[in-house]
Amino acid sequence: MKRLIVLLGVAGVSLSAVFVRWSTAPSLILALYRMAFSAALMAVPVLAGRRRELKSLTRRDVLLCLASGLFLGIHFAAYFGALRATSIASAVVLVDTEVFFVAAASALFLGQRLPRRTWPAVLLAFAGSAVVALADSAAGTNALLGDLIALAGAAAMAVYTMIGTVCRQRLSTSVYTFLVYTSAAATLLAAALLSGTPLAGYGPVNGLTALGMAVCCTLLGHNVFSWGLKYLPPAFIATVKLMEPVFASVWGLLLFGERPGWLTVAGGAAVLLGVGLYARTIGGDAGKREEREP
Repeated sequence: MKRLIVLLGVAGVSLSAVFVRWSTAPSLILALYRMAFSAALMAVPVLAGRRRELKSLTRRDVLLCLASGLFLGIHFAAYFGALRATSIASAVVLVDTEVFFVAAASALFLGQRLPRRTWPAVLLAFAGSAVVALADSAAGTNALLGDLIALAGAAAMAVYTMIGTVCRQRLSTSVYTFLVYTSAAATLLAAALLSGTPLAGYGPVNGLTALGMAVCCTLLGHNVFSWGLKYLPPAFIATVKLMEPVFASVWGLLLFGERPGWLTVAGGAAVLLGVGLYARTIGGDAGKREEREP
């Protein structure tokens, strides 16, 4: 059941590319709006029912959450920028290389080595995502820069995921995400001020777009991932996220009439197969984890 919930979270996150394409505001501002709305929405349940937990936070807890939010802010700024420079499929699949950064970091810092028997499944899932990206049309002369920015976003997301793995062992999902989203919003606000980017004047459409991302992509997407970090290995969550290009292609078909070609279909099938094999391989270990409430 926990894996299914995480899968539904991927569907929510995949809407991010759609919202970005609908928006006309600068990527930095759109990311700032999204995180500000997300922090505001999370403030309600936290201030209403988690005040005792907030008061019990240690200095280490706060610093880790602030660091996690810093990298989450960097991730969104990079990801949204990549979506403006390269194709949706290319940006999504390159951001999803996070699984490799997570696997390496898990081995180096958490001692959670990725079992060799799972390597074929991970490689199959990533290869499928690469096929989806290759099936997408070129996005112009800035495509290479967009690809590099997307990779930077993947690295930042990996750091966010790893810090979250540590934080979620002590903190509830609501408190953790509230602090992280607040930190991310502050990071993006500082970046906007330092770069001289105007904070307002982009019209109600961009505000509604950011609010839509806060609800669909953050609360019903990234919040689910933060919750899952308490029960499932970080490499599993990062690997399941490789299904995002598949969902993004579906949204493109339904909302923009972008009919995927046979390469996209074949790549999507490979992603689904790879994720399924990976989940089945580590299922025994994950199933032994004690059932706990967040």
